Amino acid sequence: MTLDKGVIGETYTVKSIALPQQVEHRLEAIGMTIGGKVSILGGKDRGTLILKVRGARFAMGRGITQRIEVA
Repeated sequence: MTLDKGVIGETYTVKSIALPQQVEHRLEAIGMTIGGKVSILGGKDRGTLILKVRGARFAMGRGITQRIEVA
């Protein structure tokens, strides 16, 4: 399942990230790594998700979240 299809309030484990290398490195810098946990805190109208990664909150658009595979 991709992250954009996740349920608000649930925590998932990142299985794979299929993004350009530069974006992938930025996600790794904020703590989103393969095997890491990510929680969905909320969502916005246009598909933006509010995520919690290693204690920090981030907003990510659908273009990124639909390319992150979680379980």
